Amino acid sequence: MSFRRFFLFLAFAFVLLLPFRSPAPIYYTPGEGWYYEPYGQKADWQRPRAKDQLQVAEQYFKAADYSGALRAARRVILVFPLSDYVADAEYLTGRCLEAQGKDQAAFHAYQTMIDKYPGNHYYEDALWRQYAIANRLLAGEWTKLWNIVPFFPSMDTAANMFNEIVTNGPYSDVAPHAQLRVGAAHEKAKDYDLAVKAYGTAADRYHDQPVIAADAIFRQGVAYYRQASKAEYDQGTAQQAIETFTDFITLFPDDKRVSQAQKAITILKADQVRGAFEVAKFYEDSKKWDGAAVYYNQVVQLDPNSSYAALARQRIEVLKPRLHLSEN
Repeated sequence: MSFRRFFLFLAFAFVLLLPFRSPAPIYYTPGEGWYYEPYGQKADWQRPRAKDQLQVAEQYFKAADYSGALRAARRVILVFPLSDYVADAEYLTGRCLEAQGKDQAAFHAYQTMIDKYPGNHYYEDALWRQYAIANRLLAGEWTKLWNIVPFFPSMDTAANMFNEIVTNGPYSDVAPHAQLRVGAAHEKAKDYDLAVKAYGTAADRYHDQPVIAADAIFRQGVAYYRQASKAEYDQGTAQQAIETFTDFITLFPDDKRVSQAQKAITILKADQVRGAFEVAKFYEDSKKWDGAAVYYNQVVQLDPNSSYAALARQRIEVLKPRLHLSEN
């Protein structure tokens, strides 16, 4: 019996010691947390100075060992928080996470660097990398819960990212493009009100950049157009679309999209005429003769040469006796 207990004790001791002799143990360092370390290599990547620790992280990154680079970069941040190398370590953290496909975590890592170290030489590059990440989400990349579980594309997340980029530096090189993408994300989500506002902001804020301004005004017209096409009898939105496309044609007559804008105006005006005629019929069927007459007259004013205008004139003549009676 005693031998059996002795054997169990040896087995238990062996189990306790096994993780530290296995090929993949996990270690904990106070102030640094848990990390994985291949057997026989413990502390080989740790350095007593921040500069040397960052160099280790950069070497791992060049060798495409992103886990090792991430571990070494985070040690710079945790162990040497007041050093001049923390900003570069924050940036490298974003690069590692991005390389691992953890785009949302990478975006936030870049944001940490931007917020804390706006004067860092990686500042502009971090903004453009955030822009690339947000673009991938705009293109349909799935968001991830806890950076692991795929959780469907989210245009709201993409729009928020682009907004954050603009907030970081409204007049940076990337900001005009990001502001346009805010509108694109809302448009893709079919939130045309927010899309129109985002494009309007781009057109106003970057009016001195013709390429950006032209794209913003054209896209704003498209957003109005799509909003008008899904809203019954929304003559106001259709008119805003017509006015926006007209402004685009006036301001940028040489733009290759002018013909598209002209075609959209033609369609919108035809829809306006049809919509006004249908409203007039509704009032006539409801025996509201005055309202019917107003909208039949609007049909004639909008497009005197249309087939709807010819019908509207006929209905106006039919309604005239009733209009006189209502006046008396």
